Amino acid sequence: MMAWAISLAIIFFAAVVSSVVSLSISLHQDSLTFVNNSSTAMFLPLYFNQHNHQQQHHRHRRHKEGIFGRRYLQTRSTPNARMPLHDDLLLNGYYTTRLWIGTPPQRFALIVDTGSTVTYVPCSTCEQCGKHQDPKFQPDLSNTYQPVKCNIDCTCDNDREQCIYERQYAEMSSSSGVLGEDIVSFGNQSDLKPQRAVFGCENMETGDLYSQHADGIMGLGRGDLSIVDQLVEKGVISDSFSLCYGGMDMGGGAMVLGGISPVADMAFTRSDPVRSPYYNIELNEIHVAGKKLAINPKVFDGKHGTVLDSGTTYAYLPEAAFGPFKEAIFKEAHSLKKIQGPDPNYNDICFSGAGSDAAQLSKAFPSVDMVFANGQKILLSPENYLFRHSKVHGAYCLGIFQNGKDPTTLLGGIIVRNTLVTYDREHEKIGFWKTNCSELWERLNSSPAPPPLPSDTDGVNSTTNVTPTLAPTEPPLPKTPGEAKIGLIAFSMLFTKNYTELKPHIPELAQSIAKELDVNASQVHLMNFTSTENDTLIRWAILPAKTDDYISNTTAMDIISRLNENRFHLPDSFGKYKLFEVNIEPPPERTWWEQHYLALVVAFIAMIVVGLVASGTWLIWKRNQSLISYKPVDEVVAEQELQPLQN
Repeated sequence: MMAWAISLAIIFFAAVVSSVVSLSISLHQDSLTFVNNSSTAMFLPLYFNQHNHQQQHHRHRRHKEGIFGRRYLQTRSTPNARMPLHDDLLLNGYYTTRLWIGTPPQRFALIVDTGSTVTYVPCSTCEQCGKHQDPKFQPDLSNTYQPVKCNIDCTCDNDREQCIYERQYAEMSSSSGVLGEDIVSFGNQSDLKPQRAVFGCENMETGDLYSQHADGIMGLGRGDLSIVDQLVEKGVISDSFSLCYGGMDMGGGAMVLGGISPVADMAFTRSDPVRSPYYNIELNEIHVAGKKLAINPKVFDGKHGTVLDSGTTYAYLPEAAFGPFKEAIFKEAHSLKKIQGPDPNYNDICFSGAGSDAAQLSKAFPSVDMVFANGQKILLSPENYLFRHSKVHGAYCLGIFQNGKDPTTLLGGIIVRNTLVTYDREHEKIGFWKTNCSELWERLNSSPAPPPLPSDTDGVNSTTNVTPTLAPTEPPLPKTPGEAKIGLIAFSMLFTKNYTELKPHIPELAQSIAKELDVNASQVHLMNFTSTENDTLIRWAILPAKTDDYISNTTAMDIISRLNENRFHLPDSFGKYKLFEVNIEPPPERTWWEQHYLALVVAFIAMIVVGLVASGTWLIWKRNQSLISYKPVDEVVAEQELQPLQN
């Protein structure tokens, strides 16, 4: 019986293992086929850098340029440039976007600043520029670069040969350099074709501009040198642009140069370009927990009025407005404990006891309404006026401060987190629409354009040799972070060597890729390759670790960031190469057998063990039955007759 049970169990177990192996092979083949098909890529969050910058309240308060003439376009159908935003307002102090300049294009991470007009990047000739995210701009490597020659409309250099610029900022930083003109590309999510534009090529930078991680500034303010004004002047976009900053703990966001589809419930306020050189709004009242504060509306109209500035991190109210606001917050947050701020150099107003979940902050902190002169208003949730305490878990500090003795009301990026802000310059108004900026494209009923393939092959890295219309792009956003389950990350590499030369070094190449992406070498898979006489195109895939079903969001963010932000460097022995076409795919759908095969294997092993135990127990019982029975010594035994001895 035991032999029969063992044989049956072994046969059954072998069948299950065979089925599981077959399913696993099928699953792997399907996943590779899934990548090679032109299916829609999964969405990834936009990622922010994790640099430990100090939160300096006045760091990004810019000294702005003068006012320039207004332009108007007739209403017509024009394209727009949709561009992702990166970084995080409070971790980095700013948001950046990617801009490509030159032919072939050179990529730069630029701070989006509605309070500045000039767009500038470090020039290769700059000896007083800091070390930033990307290499300096090299005019000599661009076939389309032209210096802006000295003319009556610009400030000229000492030799009166070339136009120059100089900008000073309130936090004592500065930028100066020459003006040049080149082709500017806005990335592959943009419907707008690359355009020629004037920009600054820095020869000197000081202060925060020298030490910041971002390469430079993208000026969105009003002025002849503003990238917006230049595109409007060419007639390629309508006189409008929009910004949408990600919420607390999310970072990233989106930007649109040009018009967008109108939003029905967007709250508008007038923005008078004659009132000040900045984007101002007509703020009239502030309500805390539904109660109007006792503030004279004229308080919000002092000096430059109420200014909206994306280059400023926090918000600053005049003394007459900040006092009532602070007292109202104290009153409504009376159940929380007041604590010292993270930086002893600043007298921050902080509270503990609200919990670490940002989504639950409205239970501990009041809502705030900003009411405009026309009666329309925007709702500020706690994430729009608070920032996390960097040293105390579950504590928060006010991100709205007193603006010294300055009567200007300055509203920085914190006020408009998770808010789509449309700067409708043509109609002299600014609109606010509370939304989840990570779902902006879906909510506006639009979808990103598919990225084309690069064709240029003579390059030294992943960004310098892609034609302007083929500038690299990054995967768009997920609906929510929890929804993104990533089965693999695929990318292509073009080497200036044929496959015969590369083949002996493929294992070493895979090891180098794993090291650069900070993954295990077993996760790096060569999917396919195409080779010509001089080049080899290899498609790679990064798979989940052996113990995981999918790649975590955090790991995926890091891998995509390394690939897209030029933080990927292979040994020189592999020659010149180019990275492009980064895609992400969801885990393939698993059948019922694939999801439960491990439980089945465990069940059958348990059945074998039970069978063996039962068989052993039965054998022991049978053996006991066959043993000789011994009788007790005192048991009565029948007498037997003695037989005589034989003689």
